[in-house]
Amino acid sequence: MKQTTINAIRILSAEAIQKANSGHPGLPLGSAPIAYTLWQNALKFNNKDPKWDDRDRFILSAGHGSMLDYSLLYLYGFGLTKEDLMNFRQLGSKTPGHPEYGHTVGIETTTGPLGQGIANAVGMAVAEAHLAAKFNREGFPVVDHYTYALVGDGCLEEGISYEACSFAGTHELGKLIVFYDDNDITIEGNTDITFKEDVAARFKAQNWQVLKVDLVANPDNVALILSAIRKAQKETKKPSIIICKTKIGYGTPLEGSHKCHGSPLGAENLQKTKEKLGWTSAPFEVPAEVFKHTATAGRRGAKREREWKAMFAEYEKAYPELAAEYKAAMKGELPDLTAMEELFQWEKPMATRQTSAQVLQKIAAKIPSLMGGSADLAPSNLSDMKNTDTIVYGDFQPGNYAGRNMHFGIREHAMAAITNGMQLHGGIHAYCSTFFIFSDYCKHAMRLSALMNIPVVYILTHDSIGVGEDGPTHEPVEQLIALRSIPNMKVYRPADGKETAAAWISALTGTAPTALVLTRQNLPQYENSGLAALKGGYVLEDCEGTPDVLLIASGSEVEQCVGAKAKLAEEGIKARVVSMPCFEEFEKQSEAYKESVIPSAVKARVCVEAGSPYSWYKYAGDKGEIVAMTGFGASAPAALLFKKFGFTVENVVEKAKKSLAK
Repeated sequence: MKQTTINAIRILSAEAIQKANSGHPGLPLGSAPIAYTLWQNALKFNNKDPKWDDRDRFILSAGHGSMLDYSLLYLYGFGLTKEDLMNFRQLGSKTPGHPEYGHTVGIETTTGPLGQGIANAVGMAVAEAHLAAKFNREGFPVVDHYTYALVGDGCLEEGISYEACSFAGTHELGKLIVFYDDNDITIEGNTDITFKEDVAARFKAQNWQVLKVDLVANPDNVALILSAIRKAQKETKKPSIIICKTKIGYGTPLEGSHKCHGSPLGAENLQKTKEKLGWTSAPFEVPAEVFKHTATAGRRGAKREREWKAMFAEYEKAYPELAAEYKAAMKGELPDLTAMEELFQWEKPMATRQTSAQVLQKIAAKIPSLMGGSADLAPSNLSDMKNTDTIVYGDFQPGNYAGRNMHFGIREHAMAAITNGMQLHGGIHAYCSTFFIFSDYCKHAMRLSALMNIPVVYILTHDSIGVGEDGPTHEPVEQLIALRSIPNMKVYRPADGKETAAAWISALTGTAPTALVLTRQNLPQYENSGLAALKGGYVLEDCEGTPDVLLIASGSEVEQCVGAKAKLAEEGIKARVVSMPCFEEFEKQSEAYKESVIPSAVKARVCVEAGSPYSWYKYAGDKGEIVAMTGFGASAPAALLFKKFGFTVENVVEKAKKSLAK
């Protein structure tokens, strides 16, 4: 029955792609025996409880082969129906063109952008290692599972895979097992035109165990694949890559050709494929014996979950405090951070990277599931959790996987994707950090955080031209508008310590990712700031009656607006200062609230931000002025740069008068 099941995976995938007239049949046809061997013989799962904590995770990093995922989920009882397969890539279906987390039961992460999935898998393996070190006790392996990923040539060509796999090897993540579908084909043709390196030597150099399985002569050699899986499972000090030599589009007239990579086979070729494989069932029909066969894997997993639950019941008796902490972590529970008065007590001017560091220390003591780090910039990002008399956070390293401080190395892109994997795994509130300018390196992983609706926290320091002497290569100008343009991404640019605390609270208690954009230079502390920042925008300083002009800013430029308000008052001009730390949260407020902060009747406005002006036209209106950056910065002390580019009290006053005169 194994051969029939393997062919069922192939044919269902090809039929769905043909019906949709869109998709990538080559990978499912070639890698079906790999997926079958894993799911039928090794993968730990319970299809009746797809979110069981101690399940193995399977990630299809080569997400263009999504029909492989959907065929597996259908055959192994995760709730997909024949009709779902028939609606592949159609509007509203459970089987979109690439796997989407939160959309289809059983999908562990959103994949498709090549390389993201393998980096997510590294993050999940980090989470497993950390939680196991933290919660497991002798006789109680509460956390004990593997992370598997299936990658193709494209994933390994992407730079993110180098970063992530280097990290995994350095950290000896032995419960990470990657299958490489080595079929030598990409969209443009044979990989010889772009990709000739010795992949095995590369992974050996990165401290991976390398295993090889040749499936060209005998494509469906389940015994050979399973033997490699068992060897990989036994290696505890190194992650493993199983290099599977396959033929893309196996069984079709287009076998071995790039023509079956990203296009349907065509009705004639599909029929010839069925004939070669001996498939006689009607379209989208599978012999009943196949479902009986695959059900054994589900029953095995259900039994293992029952055993796990019985073991956990004993664990709760032996270690009640640990068990309670474990359950809280897996549920994502948090204390009421708004009740922490110490987060809102600031006296002297400080950079918001410094206020963020102090907030981090205070909340880290309250949230034992908080874990994260920086891409080699922790001393500058101030993103590490400091040891205290009562808590030793430690570094996540081989021999100390219980450590909560991560050292990602100079790997910004992989860092963001690894952090996504940590968050997706469960049991961890994950954050990562770098300079704001390098958010460009993180961008695609950040976009996927937003698409998956997972609350990863990005600490992005050294914002704006305030970076100063490092010059325009390191001074973010267009990055704010870039991140604000991502749907479901919250971008907080706080003006002082209390706004920074509110930004952290919003980041940890929401369901979306948050970018905390923080200064290098010191900023004043404002009397009237605070939890109002949770609304995204609010009146920081007001005047008597209706204002003549609105001064609106985020972050460090609030200071110039506050100074300008005082100067304008000396001339009898009434100004209101609006702090706008988070556009996204402000736009969620009621129309009445937004009108109370930015009254439509007040047309004279000045919007101030040391970044691109494009975020501000909506708030400036037709008579407003914008003080922003329309070019790159320069290398000089920050104070001189702010003066050069017009971020001064005097210029804000001048712009206010100009707006009033319109």
